[in-house]
Amino acid sequence: TNYCGLFSEQDIGEETIAEGWVETKRDMGGVIFIDLVDREGPLQVVFNPEYTNIEAFRLAERARNQSVLRVKGVTHRRDDETVNPKIKTGTVELRVTDAELLSDCAALPFDPSMADNVREDLRLQYRFLDLRRPRLRDNLRFRHEVTRAIRHFLDEADFVDVETPILTKSTPEGARDFLVPSRLHNGEFYALPQSPQLYKQLSMVAGFDRYMQIARCFRDEDLRADRQPEFTQVDLEMSFVEMEDVLSLIEGYMQRAFKEVLDVDIQLPLPRLTYKDAMERYGSDKPDTRYGMEIYDISDLVKDSGFGVFEGPVQGGGSVRAITAKGGSAAVSKKGIKKLTEEAKGIGARGLAWVRVDEEVTSSFDKFVTKELIDSVVERGGAE
Repeated sequence: TNYCGLFSEQDIGEETIAEGWVETKRDMGGVIFIDLVDREGPLQVVFNPEYTNIEAFRLAERARNQSVLRVKGVTHRRDDETVNPKIKTGTVELRVTDAELLSDCAALPFDPSMADNVREDLRLQYRFLDLRRPRLRDNLRFRHEVTRAIRHFLDEADFVDVETPILTKSTPEGARDFLVPSRLHNGEFYALPQSPQLYKQLSMVAGFDRYMQIARCFRDEDLRADRQPEFTQVDLEMSFVEMEDVLSLIEGYMQRAFKEVLDVDIQLPLPRLTYKDAMERYGSDKPDTRYGMEIYDISDLVKDSGFGVFEGPVQGGGSVRAITAKGGSAAVSKKGIKKLTEEAKGIGARGLAWVRVDEEVTSSFDKFVTKELIDSVVERGGAE
């Protein structure tokens, strides 16, 4: 038996068995072509009265989409005009001699191959069909491969995989606990772990100096883009190490995962930002550095400008900072600037100072400062 999606030209001439579900069927004037699919992908199988027994051919005639077949036959190379370079098995086909219907499919609520146009609630109701879509199958395989690469790397680095309890005592964490009532202890509850914090610390004290776990965590909190009520994290703890040891280890398993899963080479060490640099340049402790529009300091330029709005904060120990929005002059109208000013006031600012660079340079504060100062601000920000 071979996975449908793993057939190759090495199998040409071999008699073999394949099992999968019918994704598409084409009757081409007495010859039936079926795309038989399993978790590894599709394989074209051919039913032809010249070499297929009559019972198998009749089975192919009545087989419906998503029915599960076992087929037996000999692998051949496709004719040049029928080679499909878009799939891994595009150069081969299985010419069926015998077949067996393992599971006949009833009428379906939707065709998985057309599921992108199906309501989400219906797809979730019939999740087993939804998961037959290549994109979702690939997502699950991708996750498996990433987890495997990380686990292997940490195993080689002498980490011990420790499985910790899910039903546990409530401990102070960053969110509310999910609670599970105890049948044996009336009126008392277990908490689901927000992280394995206590257990990994116990492991450290007990002498397991390198602990790891692909850990399930549960937090009763509002949904965010990167957080669900339950999620999985790479959880690890190390004894007798410095900061550099931890950073280097995590860089190493990221490098391994990218190479093994995506065949992408990552150069180490990765770029690093201190918390201070991240907040000053991006205003966030987890910035997307691809975004650009970094914050930059112009305090030294405006501290003696004679403009109190700028001088006051600097003299009080604060700073004056700016961002440059490339192409913003064309994208943001005067009305848009007014709206941005109101948004700035809405989050605690007193206003919004702006400079617009077009054929000429204009600003909201040019009446209060010199042209040379505005030019120096434009130059500092790389505005064009």
